[in-house]
Amino acid sequence: MENKVLASIRRYEMVSPGETVICAVSGGADSMALLWSMWMLREKLGITVQAAHFNHHLRGEESLRDEEFVRRFCDFHDIPLTVGGFPVKSGAKGLEAAARDARYGFLMGLEGKIATAHTADDNAETVLMHLIRGTGLRGLGGITPKTDRMIRPMLDVSRKEVEAYLKENWIDHVEDSSNSSDAFFRNRVRRRLVPLLQAENPSILGNLSSMAQRLREEEQTLDEMACLIDPTDVVALKRAPACLRRRALEQLLVRSGFPEPNASHIAQAEALVFAKRPSAFAAFPGGVILRREYDRLLGSQHYEELGTIPLPTCGSVELAGISMKVTIRPDTAAPNTGASFAVHPSGPMVLRARLPGDVIALSGGSKSVKKLFIDRKIPAARRHLVPIVADEQGILGIYGIGPDVRRSGGTPLRIEFEPLTESDGEGYEIN
Repeated sequence: MENKVLASIRRYEMVSPGETVICAVSGGADSMALLWSMWMLREKLGITVQAAHFNHHLRGEESLRDEEFVRRFCDFHDIPLTVGGFPVKSGAKGLEAAARDARYGFLMGLEGKIATAHTADDNAETVLMHLIRGTGLRGLGGITPKTDRMIRPMLDVSRKEVEAYLKENWIDHVEDSSNSSDAFFRNRVRRRLVPLLQAENPSILGNLSSMAQRLREEEQTLDEMACLIDPTDVVALKRAPACLRRRALEQLLVRSGFPEPNASHIAQAEALVFAKRPSAFAAFPGGVILRREYDRLLGSQHYEELGTIPLPTCGSVELAGISMKVTIRPDTAAPNTGASFAVHPSGPMVLRARLPGDVIALSGGSKSVKKLFIDRKIPAARRHLVPIVADEQGILGIYGIGPDVRRSGGTPLRIEFEPLTESDGEGYEIN
């Protein structure tokens, strides 16, 4: 097993002489095999090896037992150990994700490379989990051997090899009782699905792990090819093969401040490329926006806020932040729509975003603007971009929705919104 670990470290250039490697040790079989193999290879690699244990406090006395076991082992072998922990509570993504986030937060706060004990079996299980949830080539690539300061030297080692290595070296370990619970997705895959697959092919886990390794290499090659495409050039993006275009757009989103775009976000950016109208934008979570200006895509980390913009009683105002123009003129007999409506202002008018407590009266009755936006399924990240026309008495009308029915009568003015484009432009729309 040590030879496989050493080969992986050298193949992926995981460490350099003089570096410190901190092994994440739970006390389980895999992590104990990792710690001992790295400890035995430390002189050959010219590195310093330490251990780190995080106590999630999820299993009562058993959690304390695991911590004490790791303490005694490291103390006996003079292995430097750092222990952290706090009671982890389930978050929006579930207990398993909350525990992982807490553990990795602790580990990444330490100085040095962080080694985790992911095995070939773990890698294969991860591929199956991604496949069940739905994934692309990157997800089928499984666990990455190294990312930044994180290294995974045991990805070519099977669980059976781990057990044999521990027995051969008389290394003890502790069993985590939660591994026998079907409450966690990985456990269900490991305990239910894997045995069925192994009945068809006993080598399935090794095959899946090897496949993942090949797919990671192909994914990396495609990413490198995508770097040759200018992600701001709409013409080049249209001509590029779809697999490279999507990668280029993903890189543009990341560069614009959106760190983890998924397939739906990339599809949204791709729709912007092929939009019939040359002036449009797409909004993404976290305040990131992509704006198309004819044959260029421009990304920014934050939306341009509408602020409070004074409106004339007659004339036009351009809203570059959302690629729209507002025109105010004396009313005609034209019918009211979401993009053109008549209002009767009382004093100076302004254009602004929604404010807390805003209310508008429509034909069906009065409703808070917040509730109205929710009913219209306007994403929260885009609600502050919806232009609202108001005066000192409150809202006169909302783009995409229409006027407040109470603000008519007298000699009205017509408010017209249109995209900032000379041809068919895909401006901001409210469905």
